[in-house]
Amino acid sequence: MTITTRELSEITAANESGRQPVVFVHGLWLLASSWDAWKARFEDEGYAAVAVDWPGDPATFEDALAHPEAFAGNGVVEVADHIEEVVRALDREPIVIGHSFGGLLTQITAGRGLARAAVAIDPAPFKGVLPLPVSSLRGALPVLKNPANRKRAVRLTFDEFRYGFANAVPEDEARELYDTQHVPAPGRPLFQAATANLNPKAATRVDTRQADRGPLLIVSGEDDNIVPWSMANAAYKIQAKKNPHPTEIVEIPGVGHSLVIDSHWGEVADAALAFLRRHGL
Repeated sequence: MTITTRELSEITAANESGRQPVVFVHGLWLLASSWDAWKARFEDEGYAAVAVDWPGDPATFEDALAHPEAFAGNGVVEVADHIEEVVRALDREPIVIGHSFGGLLTQITAGRGLARAAVAIDPAPFKGVLPLPVSSLRGALPVLKNPANRKRAVRLTFDEFRYGFANAVPEDEARELYDTQHVPAPGRPLFQAATANLNPKAATRVDTRQADRGPLLIVSGEDDNIVPWSMANAAYKIQAKKNPHPTEIVEIPGVGHSLVIDSHWGEVADAALAFLRRHGL
């Protein structure tokens, strides 16, 4: 079993509450604690919140900075399998919400028929998503420029974080986010995504035809450099065309890739909650 003590505590609380569980999945360069404000908001709205770790995630921000090697080597399938283990430990099928690579993992989880509904926020591309904007390449270059990073963990410099994550917030807010939220991340998922459309067995495959997928919302940040509209919209079009369940996309104006942790997070949460209400969830 890969479920951590912290995750088990939240799973147990969710099962005992009898409420609709919502599973939150973080992406690269963040920890499960990045969802703390979302968890409180969704609990206030009547849900039971569970934030998943990636296998081997350090327990705290300080531990993450002290032990970057703990992140190295994680790949998309290993994390997706861990999320499945968490989901199957819940008594009720959860809503799954993820950001960036967590958004990709959310779609993979929904494609395995394990989600009652899904919200993918600025999701990393799955196999078959073809747009590759220059800004995305620039955002990923700090990792992809060195093939050795496939087996390493990499922390962005502040300037790299400012461009890739926090370009749409004031510099002082960007600095605060960097100093309190940004941790090293495994390079392997970025290499897996970068080569997916050349690999018939790509780790980033999503079953877009899954009959048990449930409703899906894709959220795009208007000013996102890493996952701009063209990339998010391509993921939407593929799934809207191939899946019988409702598939929606919404663009949040004036926000970048840090939209789930910066001062605009409430607007994004509002969009997710409105989507769930529209579908009786």
